[in-house]
Amino acid sequence: MKLKRAADDPVLSPRKNITWEKDAVFNCGVHFEDGVYHLLYRAVSHKKDDPNRSSIGYAYSKDGVNFKRREKPVLSPGASAEEAQGVEDPRITKIDDKYYMLYTAYDSNKTRIAMAVSGDLINWQRKGIVLDWELFGNNKDAALFPEKINGRYIMLHRPEPDIYVSSSRDLKKWDNHRCIMKPKYGWEEKKIGAGAQPLKTEKGWLLIYHGVDSDSVYRLGAALLDLENPTKVVKRQSAPILEPETDWELTGDVNNVVFTCGAVLRDNQLEVYYGGADKVIGLARADIGDFIN
Repeated sequence: MKLKRAADDPVLSPRKNITWEKDAVFNCGVHFEDGVYHLLYRAVSHKKDDPNRSSIGYAYSKDGVNFKRREKPVLSPGASAEEAQGVEDPRITKIDDKYYMLYTAYDSNKTRIAMAVSGDLINWQRKGIVLDWELFGNNKDAALFPEKINGRYIMLHRPEPDIYVSSSRDLKKWDNHRCIMKPKYGWEEKKIGAGAQPLKTEKGWLLIYHGVDSDSVYRLGAALLDLENPTKVVKRQSAPILEPETDWELTGDVNNVVFTCGAVLRDNQLEVYYGGADKVIGLARADIGDFIN
């Protein structure tokens, strides 16, 4: 499977006249419902005395390419000491009638996984840190499965350099921590991490993830997890499905990066929204038929 870019240009770029997102927009979660694409994206404003401060913005579209944005962020940094420097890299999952956002809380020193809950994708209630820092140290790249499995909520996360699965009965206490994927191929030898939220197919949970090589180049890969036991990797593609090639993927705030936090699957058509060089948001598509069969 190989992703093909939907256009030569990004679908979302910074708005220079909006202070909180004037320098970068990237790494967005996405949810598709009732004919509308909803993006929750990371936005950055650089200041001399407060560099790389991240907020989370909201955008929506009916065609998945042309987006309208809210003027204010839906989540801003500073609500707690753990989020003093930023709220980053949101991933969205709908379970029953609620939307869950897992995001990275950053205090300029440590990264932790935090959760927020919403009924409308715009008004979010913070639920605090999901996993104690003392348990895994710096942790990020977290995503929820969209349904319970064997009566438990399942979460992917990344204590560097591997991808882990943990489970919970109440979304508060997490246990059964297990490493399910380690760096395996040359393009991901430094570290890997969950990308988009898990997508259900008849053959397994499709996981689009990122890998980083020894030169710190970020690429995207694909794996398939067992439907009933997501700790079991059914299939994993050896070659990346997307790598930095365009100018806006090769050069930006962090060069040589394609990084996803969200994807949409409609029948066999996969749409992946990704950050390009930590500066803009791109869209790429693929048919997953050959990969899952």
